Amino acid sequence: MSQNSRPIRIGTRGSLLATTQAQGIADRLIAAGHPAELVIISTAGDTSTAPVAQIGVGVFTTAIRLALREDECDVAIHSYKDLPTAPEPDLAMAAVPERVDPRDALVSRGDLVLGQLPPGSTVGTSSPRRAAQLRALGLGLEIRPLRGNLDSRLGKVANGELDAVVVARAGLVRIGRTEAVTEALDPVVMLPAPAQGALAVECRADDAELVRILAELDDPSTRAAVDAERAVLAALEAGCTAPVGAIAEVVESIDEDGRIFAELSLRAAAAAEDGSEVIRASVVGPVDRAAELGKDLAAELLERGAAALVNPGS
Repeated sequence: MSQNSRPIRIGTRGSLLATTQAQGIADRLIAAGHPAELVIISTAGDTSTAPVAQIGVGVFTTAIRLALREDECDVAIHSYKDLPTAPEPDLAMAAVPERVDPRDALVSRGDLVLGQLPPGSTVGTSSPRRAAQLRALGLGLEIRPLRGNLDSRLGKVANGELDAVVVARAGLVRIGRTEAVTEALDPVVMLPAPAQGALAVECRADDAELVRILAELDDPSTRAAVDAERAVLAALEAGCTAPVGAIAEVVESIDEDGRIFAELSLRAAAAAEDGSEVIRASVVGPVDRAAELGKDLAAELLERGAAALVNPGS
């Protein structure tokens, strides 16, 4: 595309969170001298009230990718964790910007942290992964299904419909609502979804000029972490709604000669939806082998019985 003819059209869902995320990308492009504007696209996930696990993987991303392919927009912005793991050869993952805090967050009535919630407390979540890990803690919580945008989820706590909700902290950061967080949940307690807090910036693979422009937004450490996390998910043959958590980060290590070098630390877990079992594993290795580390870790989880937890009944 010729960047001189018109602004870069950025396709996004219409929710406050999605448009805030997309506007952040637009602002960075504009600051770099590339005019940009948002194009709002309605997705099946926006029009259905059914649980995400029911309406399927890619529910928030398929329509945006279709708009990209049909030249209704030039760039697609996704919450990376919503994307199916299968590659799309005609689309380029042009940038993975620096991620926001990947942890899950508890928002509760009375500012109670997770360990203070009395047995029987109602906790809302849209995620089988969160529900499974919450049940595995053995706190006697009553897990309730939850849909709707972030404001409506927080509203269910404020109006007393629920005692607490668990949501992605990154979303609250992006819409300026971090004051609502009662507790940021340590990954030791609850492993986040693979790629949580990260954005995926896609464009058509044959648009070399735009691929080059968007590459300026890429954060290599975030991309490596997300590649490792999603490789776990792909190797487990699990969708983005499966009860699988993973988190990777680039860490500094010291070799025998006292030299500092970067490594990738990856942790992952698969949980039974009823919380009866959680299988955990971890690995540390070269940053440039991110995807291989994810596959290796998934193989370890599978050896220890993860398949039966990720795809029960299969």
